[in-house]
Amino acid sequence: MNTDQRYREALGWIHGLGRFGIKPGLERIAALLEMMGSPHLEVPFVHIAGSNGKGSTAAMLASVLRAAGYRVGLYTSPYLLSFTNRMAVNGEDIDKPHLIELVDRIRPLVDRISDDPELGDLTEFEVVTALAMSYFAAREVDLVVLETGLGGRLDATNVVTPLISVITNVSLEHTDVLGGTLEKITSEKAGIIKRNRPLITAAEEPVVFDSLRERCLKADAAFYRVYTAAEGEECLPSRKPCAALQEIIDDGQLFMYRGFNLQLDKVFIPLRGFYQVTNALTALAAAEMLKNEGFAVDEKAVRSGLASTVWPGRMELLGRNPLLIMDGAHNPGAMEKLSGALPRYFNYSRLILVLGMLADKDTAAMLKHILPLADTVIFTRPVLPRAADPAVLAAFAEEHFDLSKDYHVIPEHGAALDKAFELAGPADAVLVTGSLYTVSDVRAYWQQKEALKS
Repeated sequence: MNTDQRYREALGWIHGLGRFGIKPGLERIAALLEMMGSPHLEVPFVHIAGSNGKGSTAAMLASVLRAAGYRVGLYTSPYLLSFTNRMAVNGEDIDKPHLIELVDRIRPLVDRISDDPELGDLTEFEVVTALAMSYFAAREVDLVVLETGLGGRLDATNVVTPLISVITNVSLEHTDVLGGTLEKITSEKAGIIKRNRPLITAAEEPVVFDSLRERCLKADAAFYRVYTAAEGEECLPSRKPCAALQEIIDDGQLFMYRGFNLQLDKVFIPLRGFYQVTNALTALAAAEMLKNEGFAVDEKAVRSGLASTVWPGRMELLGRNPLLIMDGAHNPGAMEKLSGALPRYFNYSRLILVLGMLADKDTAAMLKHILPLADTVIFTRPVLPRAADPAVLAAFAEEHFDLSKDYHVIPEHGAALDKAFELAGPADAVLVTGSLYTVSDVRAYWQQKEALKS
């Protein structure tokens, strides 16, 4: 069996594991990691949770630390183009031979745990997290930037004691798992706060902010809030760390940063959306705070690291004439920010929306934000069992919203994109959104078509 075949077999085994555990708790992954020699105790971590923005924040922080000369691991989910995207060292994904080797090692251990009636079957996320921990330890990274999967308190990543905890923000999401109120969801995400370990947050909602601050008080954990100045305003001296948008340019945006020690102007990020300024601010505040742990980051590393951040699928511009934009907004908070940012960061005549969502999302809240922007809607679906039926989605939209505008139901994502280009003129924009899974599938299809042209 060649490497590609063994890789596909390894992925088949991983994806065949249960998505959710039989019972909540960290006992299973803790047992697995102990069998593996406790690799999570060999490297330091920055642990990042949040409803939106945690992946972008993680990517920017990892890029800045890498620019400062450190060997940095980055763990994120879900992946956009390839499963190997989920664990990377200094910007390079794990390669197939390494992943195969790790899977061969972990499979018998997973079987042993599954046979234990006190523990039961491991989930896919638990196993992938353990694989990543082992990989980062073997690569002897200086630090790992670790993104949670879902929530925080019972998330498989919460076996670590980080140098710093980060909670980007909290909004209503995964209410069936995390709870139906902001208070309950905040409590779950606050589970990553550890005793005597500082927390940085960009949360603004009073109920969230107060809850996080109270949790930090109980844990003797220093509490830091970052501030983003309103558009058109500058940072107030009394509010630090702070960032303010200075200019939107063709390939990104420029902002000012007033941190604990660093004072910078015209800092460039290649990511669009006002919220990405907040994410960059959060990453820089964490980077500055790491100085207390022996990680020095200077202005050169900040500018170079942020400018070279790669984080596809977030208001990503892939083509022009018409514009082709892809964004993985997957909950009401993200969709609201996308709908507010789109007309500010792009100039277009008509918007053709290619929309594919998951069935467990707050459909009404997401559609409320994005449908008013669209001139034409194409309902489609990602290749995933949990995907919402596009015909059902269209019927719901027609019943609850004004769909007098042109719309189409095209379940196959490639055909949906083709139809969008057929309808779009050179001055128009095609937006693919609703889920990172939709973006992943459509993006791969588009890249294949582009490769055939060259």
